[in-house]
Amino acid sequence: MSVQLANSNEAIRLPLGNAIYRSMTSTIVKTDALELTRWVLPAGKAIPMHNVPGEITVQCVEGRVTFNARGKSHDIKAGHLLFLSAGEPHSVTAIEDSTLLVTQLLPSTNPCERIDVVQEASEESFPASDSPAY
Repeated sequence: MSVQLANSNEAIRLPLGNAIYRSMTSTIVKTDALELTRWVLPAGKAIPMHNVPGEITVQCVEGRVTFNARGKSHDIKAGHLLFLSAGEPHSVTAIEDSTLLVTQLLPSTNPCERIDVVQEASEESFPASDSPAY
Protein backbone atom coordinates (compact mmCIF):
# COMPACT_ATOMS: atom_id res chain seq x y z
CA MET A 1 0.00 0.00 0.00
CA SER A 2 1.34 3.46 -0.91
CA VAL A 3 0.29 7.02 -0.34
CA GLN A 4 1.84 9.14 -3.07
CA LEU A 5 1.27 12.83 -3.37
CA ALA A 6 3.94 13.14 -6.03
CA ASN A 7 3.81 10.83 -8.99
CA SER A 8 6.71 8.70 -10.12
CA ASN A 9 8.90 10.64 -12.57
CA GLU A 10 7.38 13.98 -11.53
CA ALA A 11 9.71 16.90 -10.80
CA ILE A 12 8.90 18.83 -7.61
CA ARG A 13 10.12 22.28 -6.68
CA LEU A 14 11.32 22.13 -3.08
CA PRO A 15 12.20 25.76 -2.23
CA LEU A 16 9.08 27.74 -1.38
CA GLY A 17 10.51 31.27 -1.42
CA ASN A 18 7.82 33.75 -0.32
CA ALA A 19 5.22 30.95 -0.36
CA ILE A 20 6.87 29.62 2.82
CA TYR A 21 4.57 31.92 4.85
CA ARG A 22 1.42 30.25 3.56
CA SER A 23 2.75 26.68 3.35
CA MET A 24 2.57 23.82 5.80
CA THR A 25 4.64 20.72 6.45
CA SER A 26 3.51 17.99 4.07
CA THR A 27 4.32 14.46 3.00
CA ILE A 28 5.54 14.38 -0.58
CA VAL A 29 5.83 10.59 -1.04
CA LYS A 30 5.08 7.65 1.23
CA THR A 31 5.53 4.05 0.19
CA ASP A 32 6.06 0.88 2.21
CA ALA A 33 9.81 1.53 2.30
CA LEU A 34 10.28 5.31 2.02
CA GLU A 35 8.80 8.55 3.25
CA LEU A 36 9.73 12.04 2.00
CA THR A 37 8.41 15.02 3.93
CA ARG A 38 8.87 18.73 3.31
CA TRP A 39 9.07 20.39 6.73
CA VAL A 40 8.16 24.08 6.86
CA LEU A 41 9.51 25.68 10.04
CA PRO A 42 9.03 29.37 10.86
CA ALA A 43 11.88 31.03 12.75
CA GLY A 44 11.76 30.06 16.43
CA LYS A 45 9.80 26.83 15.88
CA ALA A 46 11.25 23.94 17.88
CA ILE A 47 10.65 20.23 17.46
CA PRO A 48 11.52 18.56 20.78
CA MET A 49 13.79 15.55 21.18
CA HIS A 50 12.30 12.47 19.50
CA ASN A 51 13.39 9.52 17.37
CA VAL A 52 12.10 7.58 14.39
CA PRO A 53 12.46 3.86 13.64
CA GLY A 54 14.27 4.24 10.30
CA GLU A 55 17.43 5.91 9.05
CA ILE A 56 16.88 9.51 7.96
CA THR A 57 18.52 12.28 6.02
CA VAL A 58 17.68 15.92 6.68
CA GLN A 59 18.49 18.35 3.89
CA CYS A 60 18.06 22.07 4.43
CA VAL A 61 16.50 23.47 1.27
CA GLU A 62 16.22 27.06 2.50
CA GLY A 63 16.78 28.93 5.75
CA ARG A 64 18.80 27.74 8.74
CA VAL A 65 18.16 25.37 11.65
CA THR A 66 20.01 24.04 14.67
CA PHE A 67 19.94 20.25 14.74
CA ASN A 68 20.85 18.43 17.96
CA ALA A 69 21.82 14.75 18.13
CA ARG A 70 24.26 12.72 20.23
CA GLY A 71 25.07 15.75 22.36
CA LYS A 72 26.25 17.71 19.31
CA SER A 73 24.66 20.81 17.85
CA HIS A 74 24.82 21.31 14.08
CA ASP A 75 24.16 24.57 12.27
CA ILE A 76 22.38 23.35 9.13
CA LYS A 77 21.73 25.85 6.35
CA ALA A 78 20.60 25.68 2.73
CA GLY A 79 22.62 23.08 0.85
CA HIS A 80 23.62 21.08 3.96
CA LEU A 81 22.63 17.47 4.59
CA LEU A 82 22.69 15.41 7.78
CA PHE A 83 22.33 11.63 8.15
CA LEU A 84 21.05 9.90 11.31
CA SER A 85 20.98 6.21 12.15
CA ALA A 86 17.68 4.55 12.97
CA GLY A 87 16.30 5.37 16.43
CA GLU A 88 18.81 8.15 17.12
CA PRO A 89 17.23 10.86 19.33
CA HIS A 90 17.30 14.36 17.82
CA SER A 91 15.68 17.79 17.99
CA VAL A 92 15.44 20.76 15.62
CA THR A 93 15.05 24.51 16.14
CA ALA A 94 14.53 26.92 13.23
CA ILE A 95 16.86 29.91 13.39
CA GLU A 96 15.35 31.39 10.20
CA ASP A 97 12.19 30.56 8.26
CA SER A 98 13.23 27.18 6.85
CA THR A 99 12.27 24.34 4.56
CA LEU A 100 13.75 20.89 5.18
CA LEU A 101 13.51 17.75 3.08
CA VAL A 102 13.38 14.77 5.44
CA THR A 103 13.85 11.34 3.89
CA GLN A 104 13.12 8.35 6.10
CA LEU A 105 13.70 4.70 5.29
CA LEU A 106 10.85 2.75 6.84
CA PRO A 107 11.58 -0.57 8.54
CA SER A 108 10.23 -3.61 6.75
CA THR A 109 7.05 -5.01 8.23
CA ASN A 110 7.49 -8.23 6.26
CA PRO A 111 10.01 -10.60 7.93
CA CYS A 112 10.30 -12.54 4.64
CA GLU A 113 11.94 -9.49 3.05
CA ARG A 114 14.82 -9.54 5.52
CA ILE A 115 18.04 -10.91 4.08
CA ASP A 116 19.60 -13.86 5.81
CA VAL A 117 23.20 -12.63 5.76
CA VAL A 118 24.69 -15.98 6.73
CA GLN A 119 22.73 -17.86 4.06
CA GLU A 120 23.54 -15.23 1.42
CA ALA A 121 27.24 -15.28 2.31
CA SER A 122 27.44 -19.07 2.20
CA GLU A 123 25.76 -19.19 -1.20
CA GLU A 124 28.08 -16.53 -2.61
CA SER A 125 31.21 -18.04 -1.04
CA PHE A 126 31.24 -21.12 -3.23
CA PRO A 127 31.62 -21.36 -7.00
CA ALA A 128 28.49 -22.48 -8.85
CA SER A 129 30.11 -25.83 -9.63
CA ASP A 130 31.03 -26.47 -5.99
CA SER A 131 27.92 -26.41 -3.85
CA PRO A 132 28.29 -25.95 -0.09
CA ALA A 133 28.24 -29.00 2.18
CA TYR A 134 25.25 -28.65 4.49
